[in-house]
Amino acid sequence: MKKLLVLLLGIMMVLSLTACKKQSEPEPQPEPEPVDDVISYSEYAALPTDGSATVVINAYVQAVQSYWDGGATFYLQDKDGAYLAYAAKVDEADYAKLVSSTDYSAGWTGLANGMKVRVEGTKSEWSGEVEIVDGVVTLIDDGDKWLSEAYDITAALPTDPAEFMNRRVKMSDMTVVAANDEGAAFLYSWDGSGEPGSDLYFNVEKDDMTYTFVVESYLCYDGSEAYEAVEALQVGQTVDLEGFLYWYEGPQPHIVSVTVK
Repeated sequence: MKKLLVLLLGIMMVLSLTACKKQSEPEPQPEPEPVDDVISYSEYAALPTDGSATVVINAYVQAVQSYWDGGATFYLQDKDGAYLAYAAKVDEADYAKLVSSTDYSAGWTGLANGMKVRVEGTKSEWSGEVEIVDGVVTLIDDGDKWLSEAYDITAALPTDPAEFMNRRVKMSDMTVVAANDEGAAFLYSWDGSGEPGSDLYFNVEKDDMTYTFVVESYLCYDGSEAYEAVEALQVGQTVDLEGFLYWYEGPQPHIVSVTVK
């Protein structure tokens, strides 16, 4: 009987210790919700351009240069502003969903379908162009697409159009002027050292101000409408132009459409 009593007391002690242990264990906590690290355009604009700011944005692809070495350069926009993601990495299969063709033969133009993407990279600046470098682009394939309308910056050109940098823009009633001392209407490459297939540089004038515009060959290939239209330009013609407001020591739009008036 004594042995049985001792055994019962031992069992009760074990049960008591187990209950105490269970009471002292903390309740499992739910996993924290992921932090939304996507910033708005106004937040992006306020960040420094010295390469110290890592950024994450969501924006809509308006145009994209040809695919090369695992990436491409993206012209992006949302309802509040525009971005250029320079040489950003993107999966080739995803890139193909953005453009109408990946055949970079004559006639290719990199205008996109407005699909939304996520871009992670570093905000930087080169010769005045504010851009995202070392970027990675991921498609947000949820059916949400948006294409911007070209904004007329003709009146803003002689003042300071930097607020429209990287946006889809248009310039109206521009007069073609000579691109060099020999009177050429355009040049293959900035100094005329290129050949058909190179970037096209041409000068236009408005209100006694002269500007240099570019057909970026990776955006509008040799054989595209814009490329051939610039090759056919003549000094003195009046033209309407559309493109994306790239910046190189001043406004230097990448042109995608030329209309001779």
